[in-house]
Amino acid sequence: MNPSDCKAIFALLSDYLDHELPEDLCRDIDAHIADCPPCVAFVESLRKTIELCRKAKELDAPPPLADSARRELFAAYQAMLAARARTGDPSH
Repeated sequence: MNPSDCKAIFALLSDYLDHELPEDLCRDIDAHIADCPPCVAFVESLRKTIELCRKAKELDAPPPLADSARRELFAAYQAMLAARARTGDPSH
């Protein structure tokens, strides 16, 4: 096993998992992965990550913040900055 082979495989894994590579290249990757425990672990991790991302897209996002709430938050932020400036607090 050559570490540069692993790096080349890692660079192609997203396309490999999405079935976007030519068949001969997929066979080469399959053969490498079959004999390379680090690549097997990486492929499984990437598959799980992709699955989690797809599931996350299915979740409903909260509605956008209302304009009035946004203005209120911005005013509170400005007041906090002004208070820091009056007390000489440099942590802003």
